[in-house]
Formats: sequence, C-alpha cells, structure tokens
Amino acid sequence: MPAVGQSVPRKDAWDKVTGKTQYVDDLSAPGLLYAATVRSPVAYGQLHGLDTVAAATYPGVVRILTAKDIPGRNINPLVLDDQVFLAETEVRFWGEPIALVVAETPEAAYAAAELVKPDITPLTPVLSIRDALKPDAPRLYKSDNVFSSYTIKRGDTATAFARAAKIYEREYETPYQEHAYLEPNGMMAVPGAEDQMTVYGSMQCPFYVHDAVSQILGLPRNKVRIVQTATGGGFGGKEDFPSVVAGQAALAARVLGRPVKLIYKREEDIIGSSKRHPSLVKMKVGVDGDGRLVAAEISYYIDAGAYATLSPIVLWRGTVHALGPYICDHVLIRSYAMATNKVPCGAYRGFGSPQVIFAAESLMDEIAADLQLDPVELRRRNILQLGAKTVTGQTIDQSCGLAETLDKATAAAEWTKKWRPPATRTGKVRPGIGVSTIYYGVGLGAGGKHLDRAGASMTIMKDGTVFCAVGNTEMGQGARTVLSQIAADALGAPYDLVNVIEADTAYVPDSGPTVASRTTFMSGNALVAAGRELKGRLLPVLAEKLGAASPDEVDLVDGYGFRKSDPAGPKIPYLDLVKEMYQRRLMPSAFGWYVAPHTDFDKETGQGAAYFVYSWCTNVAEVEVDTETGEVRVVRITSAHDMGRAINPQQVEGQIEGGTLQGLGYCLMEEIRHDAQGRLLNHAFATYILPTMEDVPELRPIIVEHPYSEGPYGAKGFGEVPLMGIAPAIANAVYNATGQRIRILPIKPEKLVSKASPVAAAHA
Repeated sequence: MPAVGQSVPRKDAWDKVTGKTQYVDDLSAPGLLYAATVRSPVAYGQLHGLDTVAAATYPGVVRILTAKDIPGRNINPLVLDDQVFLAETEVRFWGEPIALVVAETPEAAYAAAELVKPDITPLTPVLSIRDALKPDAPRLYKSDNVFSSYTIKRGDTATAFARAAKIYEREYETPYQEHAYLEPNGMMAVPGAEDQMTVYGSMQCPFYVHDAVSQILGLPRNKVRIVQTATGGGFGGKEDFPSVVAGQAALAARVLGRPVKLIYKREEDIIGSSKRHPSLVKMKVGVDGDGRLVAAEISYYIDAGAYATLSPIVLWRGTVHALGPYICDHVLIRSYAMATNKVPCGAYRGFGSPQVIFAAESLMDEIAADLQLDPVELRRRNILQLGAKTVTGQTIDQSCGLAETLDKATAAAEWTKKWRPPATRTGKVRPGIGVSTIYYGVGLGAGGKHLDRAGASMTIMKDGTVFCAVGNTEMGQGARTVLSQIAADALGAPYDLVNVIEADTAYVPDSGPTVASRTTFMSGNALVAAGRELKGRLLPVLAEKLGAASPDEVDLVDGYGFRKSDPAGPKIPYLDLVKEMYQRRLMPSAFGWYVAPHTDFDKETGQGAAYFVYSWCTNVAEVEVDTETGEVRVVRITSAHDMGRAINPQQVEGQIEGGTLQGLGYCLMEEIRHDAQGRLLNHAFATYILPTMEDVPELRPIIVEHPYSEGPYGAKGFGEVPLMGIAPAIANAVYNATGQRIRILPIKPEKLVSKASPVAAAHA
C-alpha cells in the first residue's frame, strides 16, 4: 500500500517520548564556554559606553564582547538590513542586546552580565501604532516611521460606494502573541581548522542563519556550516531571530577560539525574540441590498517594533488577505508597517493574516446582523469559487474547496439548528455559535518568489535504506514523516526504509525558509523529482527480471516490483533491485530541484497572481458565556480544511488541533503588556497567560481534499491555516451569545462585564 494518504507513525516519535532526542542544550564540545546577553534597561536612548569593571573581574569570566569586537558587519541580513547583532551607539527597545559576557559556566556568565552597567541617555520612546502616526512623533525610521507600505487597487471604490445600499465602517485591534514554543532559542558555535565555523542550533531557516554568521564574522559562506538540531517548536519564532543568537555565539567562538554555547532562559526569550505584530485595521465596506460586497477600503497597520526584520513580507501577505475569501470588484487596500520602540516583530503562524482576518470576519458578522441575515448565508453569497477573481484580480482556476468546507463544517456543527439572533438568548450562562471562512496563499508568493525553490538529495544505501537531505526543517510539525512518505512513494521503497535527516547547509543548497506552509509542497516536489530519477534507474532492471519488453510495462510500489498488466502476478522485492543496482554499479543517488509555479504581481496596483494556489477553511466555534462573570468557555470547534491532499491524515488532524488552541489563546487570553517607559511587564509564563488542558474544547477536524495539479500527490501547504480563523469564529460566537461585539482582542471577562456592556446591563 502506498504511504501517501496513510496515518503512518512519525519518524521522530519514539526518540522524543523516550528522551533520546538531542536538542542543542544536550550537546557539548571540548573547552566549551557559555555566553549571556547584556540587555538595554531602556526602550530608546543614546548608548555612550559600558562599565564592565565588576563583570570582567567576576570569577570564571573569560571575556566581555561588544559591537567593537565584530570582525564583519554588524547587521543581521534580512529584508531592509537594519537590525544590529549588538547595539553600538543607540538602543531602540527595552531588552536589546548590548554586549555578551562569556564565562566558564553559565552561572558565571549570567551573574556577571547583571554587573555590566550601560551608560545610556534615555529618549522619549514611541510605543504604539497611533503614536508612531502622530505628526510630532520621534522619527525612528525615515520621515514617517513607515518601514514599508503596499497598495491593492482594483476598480473604482468611490463610484461603487455611491451605489451601495449600505456602508459599514469599523476599527479593530489585535495584540502581540508570544510563540511559547517548548524549547527556547539556543545555539552552540564550534570553531574549526582553516577558519571554519560550525553552528548547531534550534532554528527554522538554516540558510538565513548561514548568511548571518557569514556576515558577522566576515567569512565567506564556504567557511560556515549550519546544522539544525532537533527543534522544539518554532511557529515562525525561529525564522529570523535565531540568526541573531547564532551570530552572537559565533562571534564569541571566533574571538576566543573555543566553542561557545548561548542558550536563552524563558524570560529572556520572551523579552528578546520576535512576536506576532499588534495591529490596527480600519474597515469600510459597502454592500448591495442582498448583502453582496460592492466596495471595500481597508487601512491595515502593524506594529513592527524597533527593526523591520520580516515586517515588509508579513505586511504583504496580510495586505493580500485583508478582505478575506470574498468576491469584490472595487477594492482599495493600503497597509503600513510602523516603527516603534518595542521588541521587533516577525513571523508567527499565519504571517500577518490572522490580524486582518479577525477584522474582516468580524465585520462580515456585523453586516449580517444589521441585514438580519444568517452569517453563513451572507458568506455563501460572497465566497470565492472556481472562476472567480480575488482582490488582486487573480482567477481561481483549480483546487478551491471553500464552499465544501463551509457546507461540511456548518453541517457537522448543526449550525441551522443552533444559530439564532443574540436577542433571543437568555439566562445566566448563554450559548453562542460563530463562523469564519478564510483562505491562505501557499508558499512565498509573488512577494518572495526569488526564494521559492527547494532542493533534495536521495541516496539508496547498500542495505536498501534511503537517506534524504532537504533544505527545509522539522520543528515538530511532522515534516520528516510527511516527506518520508512522499519520498517512499516517489521511489517505490517501503516507508520504513526511508529517512529524512535534519537540515545541514553542507549537504543541500539554499532551499528557502521553512515558512509559509511551503515545506510539504516545495521539498515534497523536490523529493518526487529525485525519487523518480532513482526509480528510473531501477525500472529497467525490474523489467529485465520480469521479462517485460520495456520499463514502461513495470512499476515499483511499496517495496515490490510488478507488471502493470498483472499487479497480482510475480513480484520482485525492492531489496533485490537494490542489490542488483550495486552489482551493476548504477548510480544510487539523485538530486531533485523544484521551482515554485509562476506568480506575478504589479507592486504599484497590487494586481496579479499573488500566490500560485490557495488553501481554504471554515471554522465554527461554539461557546458558553457566563453573563455575570464574563467568563467565556469554548465548548466545541469544528474546522473543515481543504489542503489539496492529506499526505498523513493523523498529522493533519494534529495540526488542526494545535493551531486551534493557539487561535483560542490569541482570541481570549494572550497579550504582551508594556509600561509607559516601554518595559515589557509580563515576560514569564506566570504572567503571560496561555491555554492549558483545562481550556481545550471538543475539537472536530474535517479533511476536505481538492487536489492541486502541481502539488506532490495533490497536496498544498496547510500548516498555518488552522490558527488563522479561530479568533473571529470565537468572537462571533461570543457576540451571538451576548450581543456584545468586542473589536479589540483579547476578549477578557472584564470587557464583557464593563458598564457599557449589554451583558452587564441585562443583569444590573
């Protein structure tokens, strides 16, 4: 039986549950030193110097390093190349790295780091999007505090609004979200002979780290090797930021000529690492008498923090997805990434989309309520289907299962039976039901197509074992398993004999980042190419053994070769073919290279094929709200997803379940708070509230398959989608229960029992 489509066991499961898996902090090296980071105590200021006398004499301290010790360039190479590894003349956010203390033990390094005294003249910080937009705001970036901006223009919104039956204008805000991965950031840098530097660590994007280490050390890339260790979660948080940690560890190792380990504690990981961008979304939407969208103008602002990092790319995706999966011929979307004096924001599962999806899906329900329509019916009248055009003018030409997800999710949740207007809800504890429909552009799209390629090597060993090296990473999502399934079927080998190893820049070329739900699609297609090439060397041998006239008459599936015309007839084991391959001295290795399908985009108008394909989803959330306490209990979430083809159904369901819980936290409890000076107030799990097992609702994942012709066995990307529409589905359910529309996340109890709340008024 082919491996694709089966819920085969995970490759890494046994080692993880038995504690055998080696994470970066489990590694060691002869002469290992430990580094700790000295951080800025203010959010914005001029840095004049450091008092290091007490720290330098602390027992066990070997060296204190500053930006002056950097032999290469003090810039982390990303999009705008503005973030420094170590601050030099100014600090731009509370907790920004200023220096490194390197010592014989981690305890000595941390203790000495506390003794370093920065000499800083504080300046007035900019701490919000609205502050950054003020005419008299300090200029943190260029003349307007805007790192990047985009425009999507289609049709004539002014004319369309003039003929709209109704126009709705609303504002929505969303908070930071901390990744809360199990394993904090960590790196170990090991210097070698001939100026070589090898860095081991927890990361999503080894080739980003490769560029960063090369740059800070001033070494050519062929002197730098990056090895991904087992990575305990990422969710986007280990896309850009590990480059900073790796660069700092490599700097210390280079200067001192000894291995150096830099492992973050949880508190400093929250302080220093990237987050989901807070946002402000201004929506203006016009509809006709039937509720069909006729015009939309959207202004989307994200708080990028002190440096641009990945914000321009995050903003681009959010801009494309700003209106949601709906038909509208007249659209004007403007978006802005704003500079502030807070921790830089970067990638987080959904990548700029959950913020605008919360706004768009909340507004869809507000429109439905005003028009006295069932929210599901309003969506049915507006959703994208085959042949329709997106806001960028792209025609949906295949693999569009949105309508089916809407039908299946609402049917499974018994929407028709359970939904009724909030005015009819009574009682102390009130039930509510809400819906969201979303779409997601797979891969990097036109905004990053220069990076959308992937390589994979495949080697058949003498015993039949197959080793595959890919440029994308396993970070807990199950990539090694899914890619092994794809590789096994492409070659025709048994799944149990196929292994995908952790990413290593010495073995594969730059295959782009492990982001944008692109790993299954991109590395999967590269493995298909390599597997089919190797299979092409085995089939002539198989044909000869079966007495077939041509390799076209035979096939190799799941470890056995047979005639296509007689699949139940004589079979040749795969291992016999491997033995013959080696005896005949046939090449046992192949390399696959895959380039993403074509996309195009006019940056001036925002028109074109933004992504080569889209994944689709409908979520239905059911809640109970205590109208006296404001407590929201999520009872059940039903999610139907079209991911093209489920390579491993069990892992698909696991992704849906995990993403749903992250979305629940984003909606109801998670937020980062700062004081008036820009200091982060809740940088521990005791004060940054996350969902626990007690918060887990009943989860109903539904798989919908509309195969994509270019995908490996029909698969599309999917990993980010489960989180993206959960917050608005819950928010809409809360409204349905209470009549209270919350437009600023998270929906905490105090917001539902405020004096202005209909919930409070009903029980006054």
